[in-house]
This record gives sequence, structure tokens and C-alpha cells, in this order.
Amino acid sequence: MTRIFITGTAGFIGYHLAELLLDEGSTVHGFDGMTPYYDVTLKQQRHARLSRRPGFTATEAALEDAAALDRAVDACAPEVIVHLAAQAGVRYSLENPRAYIDANVVGTFNVMEAARRHDVRHLLMASTSSVYGANTDMPYTETMKADTQMTIYAATKKATESMGHAYAHLWNLPTTLFRFFTVYGPWGRPDMAYFKFVEAILAGRPIDIYNHGEMHRDFTYVADLVRAIRLLIDAVPQRPESPAAIADGDSLSPVAPYRVVNIGNSQPVRLLDFVAAIEEALDRPARRNLMPMQKGDVPATWADATLLQALTGYRPKTDLRTGIGRFVDWYRDYYDR
Repeated sequence: MTRIFITGTAGFIGYHLAELLLDEGSTVHGFDGMTPYYDVTLKQQRHARLSRRPGFTATEAALEDAAALDRAVDACAPEVIVHLAAQAGVRYSLENPRAYIDANVVGTFNVMEAARRHDVRHLLMASTSSVYGANTDMPYTETMKADTQMTIYAATKKATESMGHAYAHLWNLPTTLFRFFTVYGPWGRPDMAYFKFVEAILAGRPIDIYNHGEMHRDFTYVADLVRAIRLLIDAVPQRPESPAAIADGDSLSPVAPYRVVNIGNSQPVRLLDFVAAIEEALDRPARRNLMPMQKGDVPATWADATLLQALTGYRPKTDLRTGIGRFVDWYRDYYDR
């Protein structure tokens, strides 16, 4: 049985990862700030479901509260820390950038300090495909230069990648950063486009489709994502003996037990095709409001998941229609629609 400390367990991805790990018999301590960025009731219900499971305990506090975080980590004495909590949302970072500095940079520093103090076997932290920024060469590979972030959200995530590398090097702290690509599924975030689309279509309202639908996203079903995280927990990076020992395509640092890994479906989908899949699942058409590109957005994302497969033997595989169908079923049940 493994003791695992997860930040963000009331969030979308953290909730699903905690469920998977509890199913396997691990003990999980969750940590979440219950911030009101979106409906707190949804977060509370995720935590309530987890709290009914043997092996789960939780602390509700902000990542920026270093004392509260330290008390929780000390009580758990984890072997592994998975840091998922963050201030999310590309567009909200235009309105409230300070929230991203506080939660994503300061909060992540506090998590890394706790991991260093407890000398955990593996620290895993969430990043985002947004760090690839203005890069147009696709699919995105982990060894690609990523220095052109286009939002404060993406910049804070790239900052945490760099901070993680420094700690891995200085303290020999095995660290894996994973870059997520447009995650969707049951118990999802209401600020995400697919959630808003389903809500609006059922209510008979038009949906806003940016860049006139000429956008592509590498949609990743949440169960696939957390399965990949679970497998990466056991893929602990080791400091290489020399740069020559690093395999081609591996993002392993030459000077630290540190690696970056994409987790994506590797099949970019046109936004209009995504809308069509939602229409099919709901069995009703959308009223489409075609809009120009939003500031800070990018026209496409596309993951190369070769490294993930090399490390774990796994890559996400749920097709879009299956995943959207499962989300719509959950949405109708949860909201009685």
C-alpha cells in the first residue's frame, strides 16, 4: 500500500486520480483550497464522494498557506506527491493574473519544499500544453524548445517546470512534469468549452465558437489521463550517468532526475467536428455563434505521446464520440436534464 498526497482532489483531474488510486488500495490524503473560480458545490460533491471511501482523508486550505500545507504533508508522511492543484483557465488569467502567481508559483514552491523535506520517492506535477505557446511545429514533443508562452497562465506553468528542474538537480528529488492536452469527461470543469456547449444547447442558447471553428485540439479523456499519471508514478526518473545515456526522444535532464512528459490523445480534432459530436450525443443541433480568435488563444494543439508510451507502455485511446457520450450521460444525470 502506497501513501500518496494529492493536491487538487476536489478538482476535476485530482478527483478522478484519487478514485483510481483508492481502487488500487493506496491511501490518499487530498489537499484543496475550494476556491470559487467555478461552482464550489461541484468541488464539495467530488470531495464528499471521496470522503466515503476507506483510505481517503483531506485538508481544505490554500496552497499559499505554507503552514497548513506542511501540517497536512507531515501528517500523511507520503511516499509520493502528485501536485495537480492550480489556478486554471487561459482566459481568466487575462482578468486576474495575480491569482496565477499566488497559486501556481508560490503554491508550487510550497509543495516542492514539502517534497524535499520528506524526501519523497517521486514528485509529479501538472503542467499544460499551453507552455508550447507560439510553436507551430506539430506534433509537440517534450524536447521541443518552449519559450514563447502567450498567457500568464502558461507562463506560470513554465515557471513551475523550471523550478521543478532546479529542485530535482539541487536535492536529487525525482520529479516528473506532465503536460496535459484539453482534458474532458464526467465531473468536468464548468468553465471548459464542452461543458458550456452542452449546457447552452440543452437550454436553447447559442454557443460561441472562436476563430470561426478553425481550431484544432488534442482532446484527452479524463480516465485515460489519470491512468497515464498512475503509470508514471512508477516511472521514476534517475539522474543519468552522462548525456550519452539518454535515449533519443527522452526529455530526461542531463543533470537531474527530472523529466517532462506529454499526456494527450495524439489525434487533433477540428472544433466544428467536436461540436458535431456533442450535437450527436445530445440529439439536437447547436445554434452557432461564430467568433474571432480570443486573445492568448492558439489555433491548434497536438501531442506526441511517444515518450509516454515508451515509459509506461500506454497511451490515451478513448475516441471522441465515446468520451463525449459518457460526459453527456453524466451531465444529464447530475443536472437531471
